Amino acid sequence: MLSLKRFATLALVAAMLLTGLMAVQHSAAQEEFVVGYVLVGPQNDRGWSQAHFEASQYVEKMMPNVKSIVVDKVNPADRPNVTLEQVVENMIEQGAKVIFTTSDDFGTETLAAAEKFPEVVFIHVSGSAVLEGEAPPNVGNVMGKMEFMKMVAGCAAALKTQTNSIAYLGPLINDETRRLAVSTYLGARYCYQNYRGLDPANLKFEVKWIGFWFNIPGVTADPTAVANDFFNGGVDVLISGIDTTEGIVVANQRAERGEQVFAVPYDYIGACEIAPKICLGVPYFNWGPSYLRIVKSVMDGTWKSSWDWDGPNWENVNDLDSSAVGYIYGDALTEEERAKLDAFKKGLGDGSINLFVGPLNYQDGTPFLAEGEVATDKQIWYMPQLVEGMLGASKAD
Repeated sequence: MLSLKRFATLALVAAMLLTGLMAVQHSAAQEEFVVGYVLVGPQNDRGWSQAHFEASQYVEKMMPNVKSIVVDKVNPADRPNVTLEQVVENMIEQGAKVIFTTSDDFGTETLAAAEKFPEVVFIHVSGSAVLEGEAPPNVGNVMGKMEFMKMVAGCAAALKTQTNSIAYLGPLINDETRRLAVSTYLGARYCYQNYRGLDPANLKFEVKWIGFWFNIPGVTADPTAVANDFFNGGVDVLISGIDTTEGIVVANQRAERGEQVFAVPYDYIGACEIAPKICLGVPYFNWGPSYLRIVKSVMDGTWKSSWDWDGPNWENVNDLDSSAVGYIYGDALTEEERAKLDAFKKGLGDGSINLFVGPLNYQDGTPFLAEGEVATDKQIWYMPQLVEGMLGASKAD
């Protein structure tokens, strides 16, 4: 038989071993998981790139064992000699298991990097290589259904304009930017007719493209100059489609000189704070929930390559834990205008308002949707032209 003293000693040893095992298990559970984010613009641009940067912070907040590596300004102007592959290799050397490449411009390079590093999961934001069957199995795509919130932006502009002239400050021209501009126009046309009782044929909606997601001096058109040209031509509401804030900045400058003008910025939830008095609201991306879902699935081994077009939570489009896109009302909206926007959003959410339904023609007059035809996601995603009623180029020169 064991003596009491020997039994106590064995019990102490067993307790120490159990404690050590639990400590090892806890350490393994809390093992650092590294996630990389490649941003095309500055992480504090109050636009597209800042929305992604804040999503990285959201993931860290929700998963304390996640470490983020963020490299911003990966573009020819800010880092002329830096390639995406170089950035990716550096992140992988630091242990990155998932890398988000957050610009349409990164598409080709993301696929090349994924082929080179098959053990790493790459998520190309706004791309569709998975949808097209052109992606290796370690690549996924994700995008928010911003089209709905752009419709709300167009509606807000149509409710406010007194000159019947709305402008859209666009970046470069591709399927994404065309479908977002078209969505904005369709929202404006609907609300101009249905909430104001005006003939949409009298609504001027013009798009001008600067040539990139943000200003590159000597390469793009200057968005400040383009915005001023719009206002000089009689526009009183300017809607931005670029990554940065020139649209609302110029509108505020004109308003401070006594002009009755308004703006709708883009991308970032706090963009109205730049000039709240003339802001009609901001359609913004909320990448946090999508990124959190993806990172969790990679960590637990359930991730599979997919093309995800994540929509709003129609119960509350501004729920930051569930809605991929949202719309924050600006101070320039009246209570009556807000009520109409609420009704418009409700209709979009329950399907009683569908703006992608025919008859609808492309800008050159060729049919897009026949009478009563409802557009599929693919038809909306791959938007080859603007639609009839819009002014501006459908293709780059």
